[in-house]
Amino acid sequence: MSNFQNHNFLDQKALIRVDFNVPLNDSFEITDDNRMRAAIPTIQKIIKDGGSVILMSHFGRPKEGPTDKYSLKHLVPHLQELLRDTSVQFANDCIGEEAIQKAAALKPGEVLLLENLRCYKEEEKGDEAFAKKLSKLGDIYVNDAFGTAHRAHASTAIIAKFFPGDKKLFGLVMEGEIQSAEKVLHNNEKPFTAILGGAKVSDKILIIENLLERANNIIIGGGMAYTFLKAQGKEIGSSLCEDDKLNLANELLAKAKEKGVKFYLPKDSVVADKFEADANTQELSNDSIPQGWMGLDIGEEAINEFGEVILQSKTILWNGPMGVFEMDKFKKGTKAIADFVVEATARGAFSLVGGGDSVAAVNQFGLADKVSYVSTGGGAMLEYFEGKELPGIAAIRH
Repeated sequence: MSNFQNHNFLDQKALIRVDFNVPLNDSFEITDDNRMRAAIPTIQKIIKDGGSVILMSHFGRPKEGPTDKYSLKHLVPHLQELLRDTSVQFANDCIGEEAIQKAAALKPGEVLLLENLRCYKEEEKGDEAFAKKLSKLGDIYVNDAFGTAHRAHASTAIIAKFFPGDKKLFGLVMEGEIQSAEKVLHNNEKPFTAILGGAKVSDKILIIENLLERANNIIIGGGMAYTFLKAQGKEIGSSLCEDDKLNLANELLAKAKEKGVKFYLPKDSVVADKFEADANTQELSNDSIPQGWMGLDIGEEAINEFGEVILQSKTILWNGPMGVFEMDKFKKGTKAIADFVVEATARGAFSLVGGGDSVAAVNQFGLADKVSYVSTGGGAMLEYFEGKELPGIAAIRH
């Protein structure tokens, strides 16, 4: 497998799998173009070398073939803006006659965007004949869609078998994601602290188990903390809890102890009498939250304890918020953790933030450029940290 930067794309047609699954409003305007921006350096390098680019992506979930709502044509004007002087063309299909002709006529320095791959059911089924048709459009295959690397779809995993080893590579987004994730999982500097938040323990079981083999500290916040607290016999009031996971929570705590991993649960919470932005709130110890009250953020004591651990860390993985940060009354904990991660990074720690909500949080607080790496792939990153080999990565490596 050759390295992307060292490859010369002169006179080559690069077929790039990008992740342009961006949100649109009712007027078909893009409300968050981060995923498109992320792919621009990969596209520009190929064009600068004198190659041409054919882009393919999924977009939403069209149920019955092509629909206007899920057409990638809505992205062309913005893509044209991001690529300034480069001509961007569009094909109304991804494998039909028009796609074949436009790809064949593409000149060096030009970009062609194909219609939504998911207009065909074969894409998600990982259909080999469909992947083969796509593969014929380009000379070299570049996978730059980390967000879909955990799916064995035609354009992310199956297509690679139609290209020889030196004609399939990762783009810059993929390379950056993989290098950052591997640095955290396999080449971390100690102390290594994982901060896990979000609603459910069940979503994070596998990642906790994998991190127990690698981390020095695991910090738990968000709704999932209350399942652990209840398992320890604390009164959690009406806080979120997975009652069927109490034994599992205790098993994870016991395993951490056995492996010498420090497991931090919040000592106090900001509790509310309802799940609303205007709820009445108070700050209480997590030993005894009264019935009718629910924890919606970590409290001051938890913030201080977690902060001390984070500031002494050399490697930090953050996945999931500490509370309902979308509401002003319950964002203090998540914002404080973000500030601590930024400060630790400034002191030389390597910090990776991943998973939809933590990424949304660092973006909301304007801190994304102050951590070492922000991952674009929510589900893919989670599966990577669970220790799974992702089909989109394996397809290029093997």
